[in-house]
Amino acid sequence: MATENHGTVETTEAPGHEGGGGLPQLQFEHWGGQVVWLLLIFAVLYVVLSKGLLPRVSGAIDERGAKIAGDIADARRLKDEAEVQARAAAAEVAEARAKAQKTAADAKAKASAEAAERQAKEEAVLAEKLAAAEASITAARDEAMSHVRAVAEETAGAIVEKLTGKAASAAELKAALA
Repeated sequence: MATENHGTVETTEAPGHEGGGGLPQLQFEHWGGQVVWLLLIFAVLYVVLSKGLLPRVSGAIDERGAKIAGDIADARRLKDEAEVQARAAAAEVAEARAKAQKTAADAKAKASAEAAERQAKEEAVLAEKLAAAEASITAARDEAMSHVRAVAEETAGAIVEKLTGKAASAAELKAALA
């Protein structure tokens, strides 16, 4: 850059840079040193990463993979155990259900037998009462029938007396009813 100061021209460019401008990375005379430094820095980074950082990361990844594999194996083992326990529990439930059904069937059979026994006893008592009632009815009917003849004689005598005006004899009434 050139500035004028009372008739003199001053430049602000560094000595040795005459007329060449631009970035030094793009100038061919600097590429040899840049390539050397690039290779040197790459080699140092490669050694530091391959010997220090990457084995640690690789070890952590391997540990994590082993832990995940172990956890998966544990989960499968626990799942298998849980399935075995579930089958055992289902068998126990089925056994308990069968036992409960058998107990219920036994209780129902016992209750039915007791009810049948009570019903038989009640039927026997009712049969006794029915027989006694039939005997009582038969006795009452027989007694009523024995009185029917006497009532019929009295009624016939009363009718004859009402119609004829004279009373009929007992022999005549018996002969008329026979």
